[in-house]
Amino acid sequence: MKTVDEWKAQLRAALKDELRARRPFAITVLRETLAAIDNAEAAELSAAPAVEHGVIAGGVTGLGAGEVARRALTPEDVSRLLAREIDERRAAQTQYLSLGRTEEAATLGLQLELLNGLMA
Repeated sequence: MKTVDEWKAQLRAALKDELRARRPFAITVLRETLAAIDNAEAAELSAAPAVEHGVIAGGVTGLGAGEVARRALTPEDVSRLLAREIDERRAAQTQYLSLGRTEEAATLGLQLELLNGLMA
């Protein structure tokens, strides 16, 4: 199983290739997937230091005192996240097809192929 850093490196390399190839559907799905991973790594609000009154903008005193470490994801977390991205696109594709929006459904189909290829 790939590490989180390997997943990110693979997604960034694929994004670079797709930017060169100018394939908008692939660029979109890769950017959204990388953003989903970054959002999942965001620090929890409960880990932030308490706000000190009397400090500018309700901050804390001391250099770096307001810094909070990001969450460390496991490879399983990333796999679940990618599976969720795939499931969301599958559901949206089904919905588009039921509404007769075949062009949008086809775009989602291409995105699904790309994500499934990365998961393999």
